[in-house]
Amino acid sequence: MNDQYELLDSGNGKKLERYGDIVLERPCAQAVWVPQNPRLWETATARFDRIDGLNWEGRDKVSKAWNVEIAGVVMKLSATDFGHIGVFPETRELWRWIRSTLREQADRKGRQLKFLNLFAYSGGATLAAAQAGAQCCHLDASKGMVEWARENAKLNQLEEAPIRWIVDDVIKFLRREVKRGNQYDGILLDPPSFGRGKKGELYKIEDQLMTTLDLVHEVLGEDPAFVLLTSHTPGFSPIVLGNLLRQYHDAGTYECGEMLLTGKPGVNDLPNGNWARWINTPS
Repeated sequence: MNDQYELLDSGNGKKLERYGDIVLERPCAQAVWVPQNPRLWETATARFDRIDGLNWEGRDKVSKAWNVEIAGVVMKLSATDFGHIGVFPETRELWRWIRSTLREQADRKGRQLKFLNLFAYSGGATLAAAQAGAQCCHLDASKGMVEWARENAKLNQLEEAPIRWIVDDVIKFLRREVKRGNQYDGILLDPPSFGRGKKGELYKIEDQLMTTLDLVHEVLGEDPAFVLLTSHTPGFSPIVLGNLLRQYHDAGTYECGEMLLTGKPGVNDLPNGNWARWINTPS
């Protein structure tokens, strides 16, 4: 599958990335080493920093929006005031895994699977699941991000796919799903360190994650495929995330690791978050 993303270099607290024809330099606290190719940084189309506020240099050289294919999913990107651009490419390997796993499990089970994406942002994982033929539910507390995800669905000719687009607080939504008896085969959740729900509800990962996971496992079907937990919160290492999931199942397979920004061979991998997953392997 085409992938128009590439990590070009990192170091001195920054990362240099290519998104299609656009090269961006942005902060990255964990890049504590020296850049491998200092001259390459001169090719940046635009630069963002947080020195004395939030600042872009060269944003006028970047289209208001441009499209890039990442891990087989076309995404609309935009240089926002906060430095985000509408995708976290460290999750792209997880998109591939979700797509292939849902296809394999649907073939094994002989039915369409239901996929739930919580804290779903701009929809890369949702669309990868829809490409696998899953019936999807995409939830985020930001109306603007859900609208952005729906635009991405159109870019991938998935506007007619069976996707529920939900703007809501995650915990309130899950409690309603439990009451309704709705269940899912595959669930992804990417809880923020700190966030706000649809009506300003406060979400702090240290306080709300266990409640969220309890509810996630209440809406998990009788013969599910997987639960995938990711985090960018410092201290929530792969082992921590794996231990959180191990509380719910004795059987099955557990895997965990780091999410990485990657480039061509020889370019330093750049860790950016962690993941863990439980997979319901046949006995």
